Amino acid sequence: MRNVTDEAPLLDELMPWSVAPLRLGRGWAMAPDAGSLKARWERLIRAEGAERERLFRSTRARTPGSSVAALPGQRTGTGRLARESGPCPAPVRMAHGPFDEQWLIPDHRLLDAARPELWRVADDRQLFAVEQGHAQPDAGPVLTVSALLPDGSAPAGRPGRIRPLYRRPGGIEPNLAPGLPARLTAHYGREVTAEQILAWALTAGVGSPQGCVVPLTADPDLWQAGVELGQRALRIQLRGAHGGGRPRLPGGRRPYVRAAVPARPGGIAYEPEGECLLLGSGRISPVPAGAWDFTAGGARVLELWFESRTALSEPDTLEALRPPGWLQEWTSELLELITTLALLGELRTSRNDVRQALRTGTGIGRSELSDAGVLPAPAAARLPASVLDHHEEGPEGQFALL
Repeated sequence: MRNVTDEAPLLDELMPWSVAPLRLGRGWAMAPDAGSLKARWERLIRAEGAERERLFRSTRARTPGSSVAALPGQRTGTGRLARESGPCPAPVRMAHGPFDEQWLIPDHRLLDAARPELWRVADDRQLFAVEQGHAQPDAGPVLTVSALLPDGSAPAGRPGRIRPLYRRPGGIEPNLAPGLPARLTAHYGREVTAEQILAWALTAGVGSPQGCVVPLTADPDLWQAGVELGQRALRIQLRGAHGGGRPRLPGGRRPYVRAAVPARPGGIAYEPEGECLLLGSGRISPVPAGAWDFTAGGARVLELWFESRTALSEPDTLEALRPPGWLQEWTSELLELITTLALLGELRTSRNDVRQALRTGTGIGRSELSDAGVLPAPAAARLPASVLDHHEEGPEGQFALL
């Protein structure tokens, strides 16, 4: 045993299979509302020839003539988009960057790098951990978790990697270094599950130029405290998914709309005296300061969220097709986001207490894990597992062989 910060393993060693962020290639395929996506698709399909290609915004990876397989689990066309005349595929809800949720047209023909291996394992048992890239100590969390498939984008910083908790659908085969749960179970004298390891990483993970570092304590009691804290953070971030309850502030407090958000709010600001969030002439309170000050990648999350819904788009593009004014559903989403950020902010002190105890305690480092045969993880653990329980349609309607 040695100081816990010595030889602390990387998340990349503990959860070896990771996938790069999605690369859309064209921003119009994603939007904060599903209606805009359907309008954009209809506008694209009505266009022909050079006009369709201009609206599409071709790249080296995708043009209207590209022939690609369908995304796993999605019933979308696989014929060339240049010949497409059907209705818009049903948009799906995605985790967009840290803490935002938006809609995507799940059509492989529109996406430069859709990461099919992620779609293949996305189901109601899956959790996705997203590294936020190298962050400064006060830049915000280095790790977030979503039940929705994430795009992995980082509008305020360098994008990190996406790590599914399970390698196969149905919560089968944890994406962990083989033998890690058994090794920790033996050390702590209590069962250690994949979700507990992820919860610990939410509490203890710190940023570094090499990626998220996850110190492992040798103290069973500190482990338990860190896991319980991480499980609270996990439930908050999941926002009711996987059977959990929607996040709520303690004591019956909840943010309310005190003055309606106007159709085109000119900006977003905060009044700390009255805990009031201002969206133009709209007013929401109480909004705890911890929610307003919450950052990810060094940028304020609420400002990023607001900008993605109000920033101007280039005229005569598909991105310019958007709601004429503020949507009621955005207000509901904002109230939930405020609550989520406030609750996560309240955990900061407890998380810092665990990290301080880590710095002065003993830990389980790479040497111990190597001696136990846990590290390094075999090369196969860094590759996606074979998923052979369903057919996938390949280009031009052919079945894909996996």
